[in-house]
Amino acid sequence: MTYSCLIVDDNEIERDAVEMHLKKIPSLNIVAVCSNGIEASQILSTTAIDIVYSDIDMPELSGMDLLKSLKKQPLFIFITSFSEYAAESFNLDALDFIVKPATFERILKATNKAIEYIVLRKQVNKLPVENLNIDDKTDDDYFFFRETKGITKLKYNDVIYIESMGDFSKLFTRIDKHIILVSLKNLEKQLPSKIFSRVHKQYIINVNHIVTLTNHEVHLENNFLVPISASNRQELLEKSIDKKILSRFLK
Repeated sequence: MTYSCLIVDDNEIERDAVEMHLKKIPSLNIVAVCSNGIEASQILSTTAIDIVYSDIDMPELSGMDLLKSLKKQPLFIFITSFSEYAAESFNLDALDFIVKPATFERILKATNKAIEYIVLRKQVNKLPVENLNIDDKTDDDYFFFRETKGITKLKYNDVIYIESMGDFSKLFTRIDKHIILVSLKNLEKQLPSKIFSRVHKQYIINVNHIVTLTNHEVHLENNFLVPISASNRQELLEKSIDKKILSRFLK
């Protein structure tokens, strides 16, 4: 199966580089390559597009304004030179955010994520999207969730981290991964905060599986690695880590 895509960038060299990378992916059909947001908007108003690869900082109509202007929104993967746009882009439910220069490996990773999301969305269209079955008044160490194959029971401590996929979330354990029909935002409200912590717009981690914390990343068990924002890092330190750090001096 092929998926239609659109490229938007006002820089010709960078636009051509993205096009070159996307032509290497057999499952993609490049419908158009646009030099500005207005041109892209006109195409999107008349043509069904699955994935948009868009720059952000463009004259007249930015990539974010382009996304906001669309009533029926395809999946957006932003490719930009400005990392400070990341938080806002995820607030707009962009599927991914790539900082230039965009390598083929990074674009392929984002594309695979987009295709996985499209396939899942088709599978769950007829399924009710429900919340987790969690009772905060009990001491249970497990929860239930709905996925495409049915209802699954899982222990909290088996979960290493969770990644956002827009309306859905991808949950990782040591041996498997599950697609949960709940957004990351709603998961954060339901999972126990003593165990799970939001470390990024797209990630929630189980603090019991932290191996190493750096300024920009969290290394988790099973060789998993996720990014962490500065504000979320400070919150994680105050909530879960500082209290358990061995003191150099005893009172």
